[in-house]
Amino acid sequence: MNKTESAAVLEANDVSKTYGELEVLKDVSMEAERGRVYALIGPNGSGKTTFLKILAGLLPPDSGEVLRRTGGAERAVGYLPQQPSFRDGFTVAETLRFYTRLLDEKMGDGYVSEALGDVGLSDASDRHVSGLSGGMTRLLGVAQSRVGNPPIMVVDEPTSGLDPEMTGRIFETLGGIADDGTAVFLTTHDLDRVARHADEVVLIHDRRIAGSGSPDEVVNEHEAESLASVFDSVVRGGGRG
Repeated sequence: MNKTESAAVLEANDVSKTYGELEVLKDVSMEAERGRVYALIGPNGSGKTTFLKILAGLLPPDSGEVLRRTGGAERAVGYLPQQPSFRDGFTVAETLRFYTRLLDEKMGDGYVSEALGDVGLSDASDRHVSGLSGGMTRLLGVAQSRVGNPPIMVVDEPTSGLDPEMTGRIFETLGGIADDGTAVFLTTHDLDRVARHADEVVLIHDRRIAGSGSPDEVVNEHEAESLASVFDSVVRGGGRG
């Protein structure tokens, strides 16, 4: 398929990035479609967060390009950092209302209520953000990053430090967003959840993509038993499982 025929909502071509003398990414390429969850995995320092930020448009590549085919969407990319922070003194509903009005003053309380319902925070709408748990703060961040229904959503370590129950809620919520037609990109070290919830895996190691495809495809390609064993083989052993 050539570029004019591509159905990809996002396409990265030969992306490279260097910090000083440290080369972080080297000729990294991938395509992504709407309606799928893409999990970027790799060891700390592998460049996955840098690549995530380049995909989101927060960092420019030193070479290569990222094409986003968002069809004139009001907001092209929604981004959620690993540790979202919100203004003290605001309630959950007031916080989301603040962000909706930054984008479109016509978005009213109906949108806010629906958005909070989508992430399971309806019962917390009147709670102050300063009193939220880490998991509920992440869910509010998910709602905020969805304002305007961007076709691309980029999420950095959304379940870091969360308990298993909240981790499951986050992954299920992101899966539901993908089902609604968004291309969801996330970084995580939770390989069991990736195997269960991700549509595509992108394993980044030694500056490059060391494996990509569905979880089953990546496991089979490396003749391994699980994503964890693929990770160990590629990252620690330097070869196939």
